[in-house]
Amino acid sequence: MHSANHRGGSFEIYNGAAESTTDDEKSRNMEWDKAALQPQRHHLDETQQSWLLYRQETKKKKYVDFGCIACSHRALKWTLYAFVFAVLVILLPTVLAKTLPKHRSKPSPPDNYTLALHKALLFFNAQKSGKLPKNNGIPWREDSGLQDGNGSDFSKLGLVGGYYDAGDNTKFHFPMAFAMTMLSWSVIEYSQKYEAIDEYKHTRDLIKWGTDYLLLTFNSSASKIDKIYCQPDDHYCWQRPEDMDYPRPSRVVNAGSDLAGEMAAALAAASIVFRDDEVYSEKLVRGAETVYAFARDPGKRQPYSRGKPYIEPFYNSTGYYDEFIWGATWLYYATGNINYIRWATEPGFSKHSKALYRISELSVLSWDNKLPAAMLLLTRCRIFLNPGYPYEEMLHMYHNKTELNMCSYLQQFNVFNWTKGGMIQLSSGRPQPLQYVANTAFLASLFVDYLNATRVPGFQCGSKFIPLDVLRSFATSQINYILGDNPMKMSYVVGYGTKFPRHIHHRGASIPNDKRRYSCTGGWKWRDSPKPNPNNITGAMVGGPDRFDRFRDVRKNYNFTEPTLAGNAGLVAALSSLTSSGGIGIDKNRMFSAVPPLYPPSPPPPPAWKP
Repeated sequence: MHSANHRGGSFEIYNGAAESTTDDEKSRNMEWDKAALQPQRHHLDETQQSWLLYRQETKKKKYVDFGCIACSHRALKWTLYAFVFAVLVILLPTVLAKTLPKHRSKPSPPDNYTLALHKALLFFNAQKSGKLPKNNGIPWREDSGLQDGNGSDFSKLGLVGGYYDAGDNTKFHFPMAFAMTMLSWSVIEYSQKYEAIDEYKHTRDLIKWGTDYLLLTFNSSASKIDKIYCQPDDHYCWQRPEDMDYPRPSRVVNAGSDLAGEMAAALAAASIVFRDDEVYSEKLVRGAETVYAFARDPGKRQPYSRGKPYIEPFYNSTGYYDEFIWGATWLYYATGNINYIRWATEPGFSKHSKALYRISELSVLSWDNKLPAAMLLLTRCRIFLNPGYPYEEMLHMYHNKTELNMCSYLQQFNVFNWTKGGMIQLSSGRPQPLQYVANTAFLASLFVDYLNATRVPGFQCGSKFIPLDVLRSFATSQINYILGDNPMKMSYVVGYGTKFPRHIHHRGASIPNDKRRYSCTGGWKWRDSPKPNPNNITGAMVGGPDRFDRFRDVRKNYNFTEPTLAGNAGLVAALSSLTSSGGIGIDKNRMFSAVPPLYPPSPPPPPAWKP
């Protein structure tokens, strides 16, 4: 029989011999046992339990010590799994994308306006006079007019360069300057679009070709001038410009505020385009200020065409106060000089030009009438700069008149007649209507972009609210008419579409480039030939149809088939505003880069207090 100490003490072995022990021995044994057991009870309790019972060990977590942190094996394992997963999911596809052959989707094709814009710009290459660059891109054109302006008393280059105006070999400075202003304006507003279609450098080169020439026509290095040179009429001969060998003497204009005012506008606008070329931009500004001072000279105030039979039948100017406002506005944007904004908002100029009169013809932009364009430019100033007193009153009136102009373009208000085919008749049924249509489409589209830039959804025409998409639709409908959406189903831009005029009233395009020289009158047979032109003058916008939407493709009828610099400049501007290439909208700030704040500067801080 075994006896055990269930409280964890030592075991005793019981046998029969023990019973023979004496009482004294029992007493001593009992005393010893008590003495031995009681002091060690707690120690033996823990120790014996570890011997007799199964050992209950708690598992200790294993950690990996990285020095700065300690991480369990399990966490480390899952971290490694996550890393491998990330490599497979993220890195592997990236490596595959870099190494596998690329199948790039084709970019969306350019819209019709972009295609037409490429071609419309080429017309200016075909019209260049002087020594042509090798990359001019018109194979049937060569150097011409290299003796123009011989005898000019302030220029060694004479009057070599510039552009021929239309189908003739004359360089009319008034519409040429207007064309350069319009090209510059479109580049300033829509430079991102020109860059997107790779035409930015080309268009700048075209502008510079024109402004370089305009700088030759007066003493641009002087602070004051008393004359401007111009080119005489040259309509009698029908010759390629390369074959001209007859005298082309220059004429002197001693008074001509309209011509000088337009030249100032052209040079000032171009100076903004070329602001990244500081030397050239400053040269343009100096020239613009000099020629504008000539325009404002009280002794020079008369139309430049008055009494000049070589100009008056073709480009007869009806006034010059519109050029005063137009030129001053561009000079203000080019220089920031507040004198120019004062002149642009001068009430006397507005009164004499009849800018605020409700005369429908004065709402039509042309080489002769700059009022609607000048007022739109000044409306731009009010919308974005809000200069306040003392300019606000006139700017507000110009803004209101600009809105009235836009209302007049809409068919629902019956201000202008329209053809059955959908063309607005801005020239009162007179011939060559498309140049006015293109200019007006540009103004309407640009006004929409101005309001969109300020998140204004429309404008008022009397009590009626006009959403912006209505005005934009007007602009697109008119340009679409020019590009072929008309009763003739014909594009009026040469080279655009499949059906376009083939008998353009143009000397260089109508005479074959066969290395033979044709005399002044020897070219008449080509003028009178019923055959299509041997050379397509790509991008030329012709005069256009009559008021019944009819068009006669006849070379001798220049009212239908002759293109012009001024007309094509308006077309280029309108197309640049409507194309979606490069995004929608204008460059708000480029126009104002030289304009300082119009409010008074903050006063200087007071001097430091001294005891």
